[in-house]
Amino acid sequence: MRQREKPDIVLSSDQKRIVWHIRTTGPASRSKIATDLNMHNASMTRLARELVILGCLEELDDHIAGRGRPSVPLTLSGRAGYSAGAMAHPGWIELVLLDFSGKVLARHAEPFTSPRPKDFAELVSLRLRELSSSTEIMRLKFLGLGIAIPGNAADASSYWTVEWLEGWRNIRYPDFFEDYLNFPVWVENESTLAGLADFYDHGLMLSCSSAISIFIGHGVGGSIIYRHNVISGEYGNAGDIGRLFPAMNEPRPSGIDLVRDLNAAGANLQSLFDVSKYVDSHADIIANWTARASKQLLTLVESGAAWIDPGAIVVTGSIPVMILDAIAQEMRQSQWIFGAAPKRTPAIYASRLGSWAMPIGAAMLPIHNVMAIRD
Repeated sequence: MRQREKPDIVLSSDQKRIVWHIRTTGPASRSKIATDLNMHNASMTRLARELVILGCLEELDDHIAGRGRPSVPLTLSGRAGYSAGAMAHPGWIELVLLDFSGKVLARHAEPFTSPRPKDFAELVSLRLRELSSSTEIMRLKFLGLGIAIPGNAADASSYWTVEWLEGWRNIRYPDFFEDYLNFPVWVENESTLAGLADFYDHGLMLSCSSAISIFIGHGVGGSIIYRHNVISGEYGNAGDIGRLFPAMNEPRPSGIDLVRDLNAAGANLQSLFDVSKYVDSHADIIANWTARASKQLLTLVESGAAWIDPGAIVVTGSIPVMILDAIAQEMRQSQWIFGAAPKRTPAIYASRLGSWAMPIGAAMLPIHNVMAIRD
C-alpha cells in the first residue's frame, strides 16, 4: 500500500492552538489570543508572524502601526491552501473546492449513476483538474480530498454503503481512493459531514460549542458536535438515528418516502434531485409529508437535547432547503418540545446549504487535518 503523502503545511502544536482558537472564536488581536491561550506576548508575536507567512492567518487591518502590531485583529486566511469535497448522491454527484479559511471557491454538480467506485474516482479526478485550473486556485497548495459516504461504518476502514453503491462495500478506505488518485483522501459518513458544514455555515461555532443535527436524505441520520468536534462513537456510527425507523413498509421521515408519496400522486421522480420541480404542483403532498416527518422527528430532537444539552439543533439533508425550513418551523411551533420548565433551550435552525452541506463538510476534513491538535 502506498504511503500517504504528508500535507505541505505542518504546524507546531502552538501554531495549531492559535489557528484553532481563531476558527472557533473568531478574529482577535495578538494580545487577546495570548491572554486566552496563556502564551507569552513575545512568543505570540513570533508565532503569528510565522502563520501569516504560511498563509494560515492574515490581518484584518493593515493601517494600524506599532511594534508587533498587538492590537490588529488576526483572522483565518485562505492563502495556505485549498481542499476538495465530493459526494455521490443517488443520481448525481457534487464537488466543491474550499480555501483554508473555509470559503467556497468552486462548486459543481452533474448526473452520475454508476455504482463503481473507480468511475467515481475518475470523474472526481477529471473535474478537480478542471475546477482547479483557475489562476486564483493554482497559486494555492492542494491539501487533499474529503469524500462523503452514504452508509454506516462497518469497521475501522470500510463502510456498509447504501444499496445503489453496493460496489463500495468491499474496498478499504481511504486506501482505495488514495492509491487511485495519488493524493491524501479522508472519508466520513454523509450525515456527519452535513452537520459539521451547517455548524460552521450558521456561525454556531462562535456562539456555542455543541450541536446536534437531524439529517434527511434518502434515509435518516444525524450528527453530534461536542467542543467543536464531531463525535464518531465507539464504532463510528454516532448519530445513526435511521435505525430507529427500521420498518421499510411503514412511513419513515426520509427523503425516499417523500419521493414515493410524490410519485404515488402522479409525479415522476428518479431521485431527490428532482423534488424541487414539484414544490408548487404537489404542494399539498409535500405539506402532508412535512407535517408527518416533523412529528416523527420531534421525539429524536427532544431526546437528543435531553442527553447532550446542545447549544443548537440543525435540520439538514439533501431535500430542498425550503422543505428543511418547513420542518424546522414545525418543530419550533410544537407545544411540548423541550418541556415547560423554565430553562435555556437550543435554537432550531434549518440548513441553508441543502445537499451541498455534504461535499462542503467533506472538503473541511483536509483543512481540519492541518490544524487538528492530537494527543
